[in-house]
Amino acid sequence: MINKESRNVIRQKKHLKIRNRFSGTAERPRLAVYRSNNHVYAQVIDDTVGKTIVSASTVEKKVASELKKTNDIDAAAYVGKVIAERAMAANIKEVVFDRGGFIYTGKVKALAEAAREAGLVF
Repeated sequence: MINKESRNVIRQKKHLKIRNRFSGTAERPRLAVYRSNNHVYAQVIDDTVGKTIVSASTVEKKVASELKKTNDIDAAAYVGKVIAERAMAANIKEVVFDRGGFIYTGKVKALAEAAREAGLVF
């Protein structure tokens, strides 16, 4: 029998490799994305002080009330739009995109493109 690592363990290793390449600063914070089976989460983080500046997720009542489902591509796109609006309100225009070890397709891509359309630069 072949023993395979779980997809989540592989994703966590990828994320550590990605995180070694960049980090968020005060001028250009990090837009971190996480997706579970049921929800999508996004945070803008300043790694120099270890603080989350703004966040958005489908768990929030305001966001979830606008959606039919919280785990599809439309939900991810809406979270991308919301996180970009909140970042712009906090005077953040440029970010570093951290896909969290996830492949850049589907929900992650939809979130990124919606954030770009709403005005974030990365």
